[in-house]
Amino acid sequence: MPKVGVLALQGAWARHAEVLSALGAHTVAVRGAQDLSGLDAIVLPGGESTTISMLLESSGLFDPLAACLAGGMAVLGTCAGMILLAAEVMDGRPDQRCFGAVDIAVRRNAFGRQVDSFETELAVPALGTGAFPAVFISAPTVERAGAAVDVLAEVDGRAVLCRQGPALAAAFHPELSHDLRLHELFLAGV
Repeated sequence: MPKVGVLALQGAWARHAEVLSALGAHTVAVRGAQDLSGLDAIVLPGGESTTISMLLESSGLFDPLAACLAGGMAVLGTCAGMILLAAEVMDGRPDQRCFGAVDIAVRRNAFGRQVDSFETELAVPALGTGAFPAVFISAPTVERAGAAVDVLAEVDGRAVLCRQGPALAAAFHPELSHDLRLHELFLAGV
């Protein structure tokens, strides 16, 4: 099984590591550039996107991680991770940097603040039959998807799960459900 890093600067990284380990992946907590060595893939978890962006800069991790992603490293970004993978962020801080690994424009907190969080059953044909239980917490949505982006799921006509090459971006928290199919889909692409 692959060696998968989970960005562990802030946010819900530990649960991703548990799910990936349960699926047989070797996981590594990524806190510095040295932790990127030998990885086959990486997960950018939920949390607060501007905080994670600043921590990526202050830790010296942004540029080495950007190089890995530009080189084709497989990546799963969830919630804040989706924002970090985007080409454009709406309603973000002017100094917030993103990786541009997925040709999408995202709107932060598109469904409202944390008090507006919700769960829903998503139809995701790429995961086979049966709805996927999705947990949305201060979630972004995709306002624009480029021609190379596959939209895999929507809520009320708004894209919430996208794939472009080796990058998978979800507006929700798949690690908070007991359904492992989205992580399995990610690992299948590594």
